[in-house]
Amino acid sequence: MSRTLRVRQSQTVVPFGVGAVFDIQGESFVATGIGDWPTRGRQPIESARLADRLGVSGFYAAPATANDRFDVAEAPGAPYIRFPSWLFCGACRRMKRWRIADEKHGQAPRCPSCSLARTLAPMRFVQICQAGHLSDVDWWFWAHSRRDGGERRQCGEREKLKFLVSERASGLEALSIACTAKSCGAVRDLLDVLGTHGLRCSGRNPWQRASEAVQCSKPVQIVQRTAGNLYYPVVHSALDIPETDVPAHTGDAVADQVREHHLWVSLCRDAESPRAVLFRQMIQEDTGADDALLDALLVEETGGAGPTAPATASAGPARPDMSREEWAAFMAPVPPATRDFALRETTLGLAGETAEPWSGLASRFGRVVLADRLREVRALSGFTRVSPDATVVPADTSRRLRWLPAVEVFGEGIFLTLDHGALKGWEDHPDVRKRVKGMRADLDRSFQKDRLESVTGPELAPRFVLLHTLAHLLIRQLSFESGYTTASLRERIYARPEQNQYGILVYTAAGDAEGTLGGLVRQGEPPRLAETLLRMTEAAAWCSADPLCAEHTGQGFGNLNRAACHACALLPETSCEAGNSLLDRALVVGGEHVPGYLESIVTAARAAAAGALEQT
Repeated sequence: MSRTLRVRQSQTVVPFGVGAVFDIQGESFVATGIGDWPTRGRQPIESARLADRLGVSGFYAAPATANDRFDVAEAPGAPYIRFPSWLFCGACRRMKRWRIADEKHGQAPRCPSCSLARTLAPMRFVQICQAGHLSDVDWWFWAHSRRDGGERRQCGEREKLKFLVSERASGLEALSIACTAKSCGAVRDLLDVLGTHGLRCSGRNPWQRASEAVQCSKPVQIVQRTAGNLYYPVVHSALDIPETDVPAHTGDAVADQVREHHLWVSLCRDAESPRAVLFRQMIQEDTGADDALLDALLVEETGGAGPTAPATASAGPARPDMSREEWAAFMAPVPPATRDFALRETTLGLAGETAEPWSGLASRFGRVVLADRLREVRALSGFTRVSPDATVVPADTSRRLRWLPAVEVFGEGIFLTLDHGALKGWEDHPDVRKRVKGMRADLDRSFQKDRLESVTGPELAPRFVLLHTLAHLLIRQLSFESGYTTASLRERIYARPEQNQYGILVYTAAGDAEGTLGGLVRQGEPPRLAETLLRMTEAAAWCSADPLCAEHTGQGFGNLNRAACHACALLPETSCEAGNSLLDRALVVGGEHVPGYLESIVTAARAAAAGALEQT
């Protein structure tokens, strides 16, 4: 019976982008580099702003096809190849090295030794290295080697292997690789298969030809093919906004002077040259900018570290800041509009309200802008393996192409700012700064530092943790109010102090109809948004894991969260810009040792509820 395997066009960037291994209907495949994409049917994606920041000529979406055919090389759509190539039969347990010549259109791999033509299953383990290479485990080497590192057995039959299961053991110890060659009988179980074992790296990825392999000295690590550290995509996204002039109140005056200086373009272009030091000195003398501001502006403009930043051995991804133009568009006195970008300003509907907690809520929030139409472009520049800060493998492994794979998605959103005066007063509180300083120390020790700094800016400001946590809490509340799932909502945090940002955007941007249903914008209309914010605040004041969650001094990856767990603040990974890190519910609703930005709202709401209860 012929089977159909399909990957949607929107999935060819995330989660099934170049280099990703995924299972579908019991089979396993890996997405090839864009150098193997068919030229016919590619769809251009327009995003001049993102292309300029990434230094590429443009973007293309994978050719659209109703049914992606994995096993036919000339089929339309993004190409995928079978991986791992080592398969085994669940009946006779024989292992077979599957090759492209063995593929038959519309059929899954079949065991050549079983009369009933059993379907072959892919091996569970593969090997990766920090240089981004991926390959099959050398199972022949494994079967003929010894756990103690002693001399391995000699055998000339490289593909006569069996994947056995023992009933006398459990776990990985029950699994073993055995050689079925005559006069050999080598066998070794998989008890210690995970980790490093002195195996040699292939120096390439499965879709690369043998001539493209390089000498790789990185240690090989054996992992499950679905392991979380096998694939870290480097994705960049930008909203499609019209060109706008940045209002004077949205940028720092000194920063604007730096950008307008006649040597600024030269510094950005030659940031790594010896002349950059002289350019910096002249710009600083003319504008009064300090090193921190100049470095932050260089990171924003070029997407890399400033020339005075210490060099690191990490080859981690550089993610340019795309927030400045977006912030300017949302804060413009007259919101710009295009066919794919339509904004309208509204309010919480609390003008003249004197009763608590509504009056307090109005004093804590500022501008509300509803985005009836949004277009977002997401581009994949490459990926890493083993860890996010490892060597980046480009989407075009041949390094000949100047374009990147991308998809465009459409949706709607709610843009919300805090009251600037109230935020500054809260942010300057000593206890707030002390708490965020501890989070900054944990961030400095984290392997995610480079990636997260591209989101937070050069310094972790209290406003970022506050706004980031608020965005998570609001998304969780909106999932109840609007009917969208949390995975269908995304956040964009605008919290860079050097650009005077203090807002969040919660939006839908999906590759299907769920991104444009209109329910999210409806929840932003007055008085619904005010009611949602109040319910959000009340819900955030208590977590089912309290008091443990509220009093936590470090949880999550790298201890980068404080009062935030799956029961109160965490979201699906696709919804969060910072990988569910740098969250603290106590900064929102208050804690034992820190004032919360909305703590007065919680107190007023509880008092109002108690008063209403007494009257009844």
